[in-house]
Amino acid sequence: MHNPQNESRRRKRIISFLQNHSSFSPKIKMMPSRTLTPSALKNSILLFSFLLIIYLFFYYPSLHAPPRLLSSHVVTANPLTRRHLLFSIASSSSSWPRRRSYVRLWYSPNSTRALTFLDRAADSSSAGDPSLPRIVISADTSKFPFTFPKGLRSAVRVARVVKEAVDLTDEKAGVRWFVFGDDDTVFFVDNLVKTLSKYDDDRWFYVGSNSEGYEQNAKHSFGMAFGGGGFAISHSLARVLAGALDSCLMRYAHLYGSDARVFSCLVELGVGLTPEPGFHQLDMRGDMFGMLSAHPLSPLLSLHHLDAIDPIFPNMNRTQALQHLFKAVNVDPARILQQTVCYDQSSQLTVSVAWGFAVQVYEGNQLLPDLLSLQRTFTSWRRGSNVESHFMFNLRDYPRDPYEISPSPVL
Repeated sequence: MHNPQNESRRRKRIISFLQNHSSFSPKIKMMPSRTLTPSALKNSILLFSFLLIIYLFFYYPSLHAPPRLLSSHVVTANPLTRRHLLFSIASSSSSWPRRRSYVRLWYSPNSTRALTFLDRAADSSSAGDPSLPRIVISADTSKFPFTFPKGLRSAVRVARVVKEAVDLTDEKAGVRWFVFGDDDTVFFVDNLVKTLSKYDDDRWFYVGSNSEGYEQNAKHSFGMAFGGGGFAISHSLARVLAGALDSCLMRYAHLYGSDARVFSCLVELGVGLTPEPGFHQLDMRGDMFGMLSAHPLSPLLSLHHLDAIDPIFPNMNRTQALQHLFKAVNVDPARILQQTVCYDQSSQLTVSVAWGFAVQVYEGNQLLPDLLSLQRTFTSWRRGSNVESHFMFNLRDYPRDPYEISPSPVL
């Protein structure tokens, strides 16, 4: 049993022992305190930070992977081909009969996947035509609000093409890019494959270009891909966008076009435009010679608004002129419209060649920066005598002196 007296005597013996041995004296137990100076604190923090960085660098390498939305030029074991792209063409029963000839220029049933979306069935002359894509009748969009004054409600239906194209495509079908355009858009498919192969389609990408007209960009957005010129969405992003599109469209009844709606929904997902200058909205009218003869040194990807421009070659209609251009495209698509300037010192001539399209011969040695700017052979998209237009590139006047320049479209 516990005895209090024994416990008391034990404590006294311990105290006596500690007092008789100097090593346990109070002087030894009272160690002097050390003050933590600001310099010591700074050194401690730096040491800790250094050790933390070393730890993260060696044990968490995944933290150094590029963010999901940044460009990533990759080489994959499975190179991108034409079959990896699905084109979705927005059309209507009224416009399809007169514009399907444009689609025939670039669509190939043996190598190209494409769908044409109509509001309702068109004439039966194109039904089952193997030279044209499969026709899909768009779903009813009457439940979606549309409040833009004097606008076309079809903008909602065309925006939903993004969702319908994804929903119609099995994930195992191998589609890696969804490409969208209008029925008056001509695509240069091989160039588009080459351009999109620069990007990792497992990441989120929205690839396109804005308008050539400053006013159009200022009115809509400088960061938006204009749908007529075409744009591409990687399959990983397209699946997410399709799932969120319907609820998103309810918030954007006040917008004008379908491309503005798609752009707004992508912004809500945190995705910005990856610009590629080869997509051409062509918000211009008239003669495109000045535009096409000084194309940027990048692959030609698309041409739009073909009904609003003159035939690009003389003595032909629009379709015939484009068919003539595609003779050169089929030989060497990557070089089409690429500008080369040569100087003939013996004859004092300057020659500018837009491959597959035109040759221009100038007297004298012309400065290269001048030849890279576009000749103003076209007019603005908006009509009217008082309309002032500005463009997103450098312009120079088209020479009035026939001896100063001899333009010659390649025939």
